Amino acid sequence: MPLGTLDRTPPPFFRQGYSALTRLVFFSSLAVFLMVADTRFEVVQHLRAAIATVLHPVQLALRVPVEMVAGGRDYLQGLQHALAAERSAQQQLAAQAAALARAGQLEAENQALRGLLALGPAVAPRATAAEVLYEAADPFSRKLFVDRGATHGIRAGAPVLAAQGVLGQVTRVYPLASEVTLLVDKDAAIPVLNRRTRQRSVAYGGPSRGSAMELRFVPGNADVMPGDELETSGVDGVYPPGLAVARVTSVERLAEGGFARVRLVPAAAPDGVRHVLLLDPLGTLMPPRPATEARDDAAPRAPGP
Repeated sequence: MPLGTLDRTPPPFFRQGYSALTRLVFFSSLAVFLMVADTRFEVVQHLRAAIATVLHPVQLALRVPVEMVAGGRDYLQGLQHALAAERSAQQQLAAQAAALARAGQLEAENQALRGLLALGPAVAPRATAAEVLYEAADPFSRKLFVDRGATHGIRAGAPVLAAQGVLGQVTRVYPLASEVTLLVDKDAAIPVLNRRTRQRSVAYGGPSRGSAMELRFVPGNADVMPGDELETSGVDGVYPPGLAVARVTSVERLAEGGFARVRLVPAAAPDGVRHVLLLDPLGTLMPPRPATEARDDAAPRAPGP
């Protein structure tokens, strides 16, 4: 075979093209040019959109196994949570049924005892449901406005309840709305009764907007401790007795003073409340005072010696 007919070209594996440095500089320059051009002129925006559209079905198909695994895990966890919640609900239902039976028995006994003592029936104030419209914009007070007013029979001084307990008191009535001052307002006060010790005191709103409530003028040696629950005492003629008001969070017995600093957290959180219940003031449901007693109170008293 003649030597001229032999193929002397090297195999593709041994062919020498552009150097690695040249290719690095070229592709780096091309990348920088494309980034600058896309940033300034958005030349590849349509190309990117087209590629994203083409790859979208592929992405959805690749996500199916992951979603199946995650969905199966969530389903099993949700099933376990649902079963646990069902068991807890059944236990609570049984406990509530027992408590309801005891409450019915106690109510019957209460009526029998009131009959033996020749007492009148227990006062049941009228309740009106209302919805919170908005919160007052005053940064120095805590007040709400509800959608029930004088045309709905609402009176000034009406107690306002949430699901957890007393929320506040109606302080101003308009024809179609009412202003509610919350218990955490700095000017609010409510007589309370300690459920554990049966001691009466007065709970006040916090001195600042961010603070909760506090008991004032409590002796330093008073039997009060964190965790004590406070309820309405019913002696003010406004709030029915036995409604949850607050819980004691801390007690500071100051050595330099004769009083203790008792901080409270309200039973009904004022934030996030949407629906409330307005009760008639307890004093409006009481029987009228005898005329002679009213005249004695209205008569001027002689000054003392």
